[in-house]
Parts: sequence; structure tokens; C-alpha cells
Amino acid sequence: MAKRQTPDYIKLTEGQAAVTLSRPLEIDGAKVNVLTMREPLVMDQLAAQKAGADSSSQEISLMANLCGIVPDDLHKLPLRDYARLQVAFGFFTD
Repeated sequence: MAKRQTPDYIKLTEGQAAVTLSRPLEIDGAKVNVLTMREPLVMDQLAAQKAGADSSSQEISLMANLCGIVPDDLHKLPLRDYARLQVAFGFFTD
């Protein structure tokens, strides 16, 4: 099977994915161009299941935790950038 190509907006390192956003996101008054997602652990998935009533809320909780931000920060992302995070997450689950 061929290895999946990494998009230009994702830089993978051991246990992390740096995701370049299409435009800066303001977090705690600072403009952020890149979100770094760490590799998920089983306990992250369990915590997300406890935190959210539906699958969308669980996923947002999980993504925010892995990026070291709060869910409200993710709510401000354009869908294009949220999709980038989902692609990055996929590299950890292959």
C-alpha cells in the first residue's frame, strides 16, 4: 500500500502535527498561525466522551485538548482550518 502524502499545511514530527492555518486565530489576545496537535492517547478519547453529549461536541473537545486550547477557541476557526485539524488527526489513527 502506498504511503499517504502529507499536505503542505501539515508538518509531522514524532508524536506531533503542526497545522498551518489559512489565517491567524486569536487565542488569549495573541494571533496564532500554527496549531500543534499532539498524538492522541486512549485517555484523551475517554475524556472527550465524558465531556460531550454528542459526537460533534466530543470531537471538538478532543481536538481542543490535543492542541492545548479550549473548545471555545476551536469554535472561532473557519471550517477550512477545522478540516485541516481533522486531516492531521487522521495521520495519528492510520
